[in-house]
Amino acid sequence: MRILACLTAALLGAALTLPNSPQAAAGDDPSWQACVGLTTAPGERVFACTTVIDGKTETGKRLAGAYCNRGHGLTEKRELDAALADLNEAIKLDSSYACAYTNRGRVYALKRDLDHAIADYDEAIRIDPAFAMAYNNRGDAWLNKGDLDRALADLSLAIKYNPQLATAYGNRGFVYYRKRDAAHAIADYTTEIKLEPNAFAYINRGNVYRDAEQLDRAAADYGEAAKIAPTDARGWRNRGMIRLFQGDNKGGLADYDKALQYDPADVYSWNNRGQAKLRLGDSKGAAADFRKALELQPDLKSAREALARLGGAR
Repeated sequence: MRILACLTAALLGAALTLPNSPQAAAGDDPSWQACVGLTTAPGERVFACTTVIDGKTETGKRLAGAYCNRGHGLTEKRELDAALADLNEAIKLDSSYACAYTNRGRVYALKRDLDHAIADYDEAIRIDPAFAMAYNNRGDAWLNKGDLDRALADLSLAIKYNPQLATAYGNRGFVYYRKRDAAHAIADYTTEIKLEPNAFAYINRGNVYRDAEQLDRAAADYGEAAKIAPTDARGWRNRGMIRLFQGDNKGGLADYDKALQYDPADVYSWNNRGQAKLRLGDSKGAAADFRKALELQPDLKSAREALARLGGAR
């Protein structure tokens, strides 16, 4: 599941604008523009917002926005305690600032303090009952607490209030997947892909197709993931597994070659590539891959048994 952060100028991802939020204008100081800009990198945002805060040029909601956005940048850098301090200050300066509560909830969620996260999302929703991102994030927290029904309800509200929020469809698709409702999961992932194509959505939909034994569709989705994110091993190794299921050993071998190029620490890719080599008659290559798998996970039964059958071939 994915939880979203919001910025003073607008929400990230869905770009749902907050009412009365301080915006950057053409005549504003460059530091303020970088502090609230949607495309500013986290490190640059922290620097720009620090310049605004230390310059003591802003008060009220704009100063709260600077603290909130610096808290966002620090969260993205995973400096969570510093982020929490900034978001506390943003809320102290403006207790009606729903975005700051949502961002603080996100920090608590990343710290695995889900009760405090939910409390902050509750407050954000109390302030702004149509705040789609807060519903999305609270749904994520309920999922992580194991309450699929509450997660589903919140994610459905996120979609109600912002039907263009692609991440909410992906998150709800995952909840449906957990509830073993393949049809609704596929429908939500398909909508996410239409709104915002990304490798993660294709992998997730591929997983549903795989579990439903629709292997051609699963392979196609994993292939799309590999096209979008060619250096991400997940698309390659997932399609490699499907190809082995389908008896395409050469195709599976090629995919696992790619997967191991980008993630050489994945024990199952070594094991499965060994299986592909074994089927193709390359006993020495298979044995080498099984040994590598056992280096990474000495108790991997399938690799140990396969290597034993090969007599430890070298």
